[in-house]
Amino acid sequence: MSEVVKRLRERRANVWEQAKGLADRAAEENRQFTGEEEGQWTALNAELDALDVRIKNVIDGEQRAKDTEDAFAKLEGKPQERKSGQPEGQDTELRKFLRGQGPRSYEVQPTPNLDFRSLTKGTATAGGNTVPTSFYDRLIAHLIETAAIMQAGVTVLNTASGETIQVPKTTAHSSAAIVTEGSAISASDPTFGQVPLGAYKYGTLIQVSRELLNDTGVDLEGYLAMQAGRALGNAFGAHAITGTGTSQPRGVVTDATVGVTGGTGVVGAFTADNLIDLHYSVIAPYRQSSSCYWLMRDATVGAARKLKDTTGQYLWQPSLQAGAPDMFLGKPVLTDPNVAATAVSAKSVLFGDFSQYFVRLAGGVRFERSDDFAFNTDLVTFRALLRADASLVDLTGAVKYFAGAAT
Repeated sequence: MSEVVKRLRERRANVWEQAKGLADRAAEENRQFTGEEEGQWTALNAELDALDVRIKNVIDGEQRAKDTEDAFAKLEGKPQERKSGQPEGQDTELRKFLRGQGPRSYEVQPTPNLDFRSLTKGTATAGGNTVPTSFYDRLIAHLIETAAIMQAGVTVLNTASGETIQVPKTTAHSSAAIVTEGSAISASDPTFGQVPLGAYKYGTLIQVSRELLNDTGVDLEGYLAMQAGRALGNAFGAHAITGTGTSQPRGVVTDATVGVTGGTGVVGAFTADNLIDLHYSVIAPYRQSSSCYWLMRDATVGAARKLKDTTGQYLWQPSLQAGAPDMFLGKPVLTDPNVAATAVSAKSVLFGDFSQYFVRLAGGVRFERSDDFAFNTDLVTFRALLRADASLVDLTGAVKYFAGAAT
């Protein structure tokens, strides 16, 4: 507390005692205020109000000055002041754990109030450079980069524990029809089911040399976040596309519906007309969603980029902004190596509203350290564990696919 605030609070306490004295005297004598006392009471209360406003303004100004000073110190790379008794930040605890100065296990928890639906790196010039990135955020960013479906606006449910949760799924919508005068209206209810989302455990081992751990100039958190994020992303990403739902997550391809089947004699390849038909096989509410994307593998993208309209113009719209996906028929395109290649009967192109694909993450990422696993090579072994499940919850055609012709 600054000296200015202390003096103002002392003055306020003094004014309050004066006002309290007036009220106490009148109460002891069982009478109303005299005219003079009433004037004093009003003046003292006005001074109290003015002091309250001034104290608040001074405290707010001092806090703004401190926030500005901290922000510049952070930009300049200066160490941040930590009050006595204040718990250490998660990153400090993590660094101690990585170097063997803490417990052998460490739970990396998400940032409080984190909206997982917007978990992307973002555009630096749009504010990304001003947001501090935690170890968890970096790990998840690498997971998202590897599992492209996570970039498509999927709905992420995060729970503290891993017991199975039941999520409603829609299998059919209500319908309506013209009813003549006096006729009964037929009931038409939407059809629902349930999708159980569990928590399958994904794990990876990462070994780091003792020298690398002891070198304080190495961005150890960034290295482990990248390695663990990519490994977990590769494993979960494959299941998020083609998982069977038996002892693994249920992939989006597994429950997507056919939109278009290709022509014969082209070994599963598509035409421009095929993809236009696929685009419009998804109804407008899903097609207009901000989470409506194309999803295909890189080789398929190469074929799609060569498609032209009847005037010879390419349908592909390359992005003019770094970090933003290319567009095809006005919708962004993401690539994932787990989507099938074009072939007979292959589901090689996905299109639709991926917010209807639910990803469940149970808790944070658990890191465990062992100095004994690779003792003879002087390597420290880290184990990263992630618990996740996923499934498409709208089976009415929210996401559709192109299938190569059967022959």
